[in-house]
Amino acid sequence: MVKTIGIIGAGTMGHGIALVAAQGGFDVVLVDVSQKTIEKQVDRIKKGLEKLVEKQKISLQDKDQAVNRIKASISLADVKGCDLVIEAITENIEKKRELLSALNEVMSDTAILASNTSSISLTLLASFYKKPQNVVGMHFFNPVPVMKLVEIISALQTSKETETTTFALAEKLGKVPARVKDSAGFAVNRILIPMINEAAFALYEGVADAKTIDTCMQLGANHPMGPLTLADFVGLDVLVGALEVFQRDLGQERYKVCPLLRKLVEAGHLGRKTGKGFFDYTDAK
Repeated sequence: MVKTIGIIGAGTMGHGIALVAAQGGFDVVLVDVSQKTIEKQVDRIKKGLEKLVEKQKISLQDKDQAVNRIKASISLADVKGCDLVIEAITENIEKKRELLSALNEVMSDTAILASNTSSISLTLLASFYKKPQNVVGMHFFNPVPVMKLVEIISALQTSKETETTTFALAEKLGKVPARVKDSAGFAVNRILIPMINEAAFALYEGVADAKTIDTCMQLGANHPMGPLTLADFVGLDVLVGALEVFQRDLGQERYKVCPLLRKLVEAGHLGRKTGKGFFDYTDAK
């Protein structure tokens, strides 16, 4: 039974998962390498809960209990007693390999190791860990408190018990879990990211300007936001990385990165997080 959840990486996804887990009644150990980052994200969690109190969606007691369930740390060793650990670090195979190698020395042999990867092979990640049968994909979507879906991905090595326990955990967190095959991009990103890349090609080829492309998809396809706005929200570097994984693993030309998308990344225009991407957010900062 899962009672304590460790989360490694306190960025956008990690702090969102921590918030949902704490609200769900689980004890949480939130770990990041940066003291500054961990303090900032715990403060974000507190402010997020305070807004829920203001909107009368939770009580002040609920907020205080959720905050008290979260232990923030910069030491990986603090996840030692966790029943399940979710890695939510940057989408980089080598960095994940280093982390999983370090967790070999920290985690118990019975604990489940879940990855929030959005595109990397779970079978490959499981091969880096001492107990590959305990490794599973648990792909949340941003913003975590709002988005209901969690993709549950079993590696070739994942045991049925690990998959079943993780599926049940997602339900306890108030999410809708979906079993998805271990294939590049899984289900959502396999469809979504090539669509965003195609929108970038449409802009690159002069089909329409960025605002018009987004408006067309919002009004013509009933999308809540346009693909280029969504790209800026996700991060253009994240999209390029995912497309490179698709092209490597699936070997098809249709996953080729749009030259404009790559140039924006080379220029450091990564979207909202840098203030510029397909659109300019400098006035919003």
